[in-house]
Amino acid sequence: MECVVQGVIETQHVEAHEILLQGLCGVHRERLRIHEMCLKSGPNLGIVSSEVRLLCDLEQAEPAWTVRNVGGSMRGAGADQISVLVRTVVESKASKNVLRLFYALGYKLDHELLKVGFAFNFQRGTKITVTVSSVNKMLKLHATDETVPVTPGIQLVEVTAPATSENYAEVAAAISSFCEYLAPLLHLSKPGISTGVVPTAAAAAASLMSDGWGTIL
Repeated sequence: MECVVQGVIETQHVEAHEILLQGLCGVHRERLRIHEMCLKSGPNLGIVSSEVRLLCDLEQAEPAWTVRNVGGSMRGAGADQISVLVRTVVESKASKNVLRLFYALGYKLDHELLKVGFAFNFQRGTKITVTVSSVNKMLKLHATDETVPVTPGIQLVEVTAPATSENYAEVAAAISSFCEYLAPLLHLSKPGISTGVVPTAAAAAASLMSDGWGTIL
């Protein structure tokens, strides 16, 4: 299982957001360049359609592939009472022939994206990952060097942490607590719930940039 929240931040404030994250996480950022392909099953694979995502990490010396399937989210009163989305996720490393394999199984390419940015991986009661990325669409099939932003001037921020059916409440609380420190620059909420940009983000970003590391260390 996975706990996740998302939000958006204006590109002009990303540098200040990175400074804030550096101070909060206490680790160095990792560069992010992910080619993401969304595949959907054909009619020969059952009545209920399925969707998988193939992720290719282009920052590695040898591109590394991952198969990712996101299942349904937790429902009910327990899910409504927490501020993060809890969903099932299955991931597996794969070889460079994985796209050919899924094509042979009858899957079709629905769309592909290139996410470029950075990530922080750290421990705060649980392992938390924060990614900040520009989401881009490709002008030609698989052309990762020819892309345009899906939302110019806006970048996606995602906070995730692994969880189980026994500890998801504690993981959700850890994420919520951490996200409070990011509130001056962006709103974070369950995926699918648009909260927009923070009206006062410019002032908060200016304060972070002018004070440097002193305000967050």
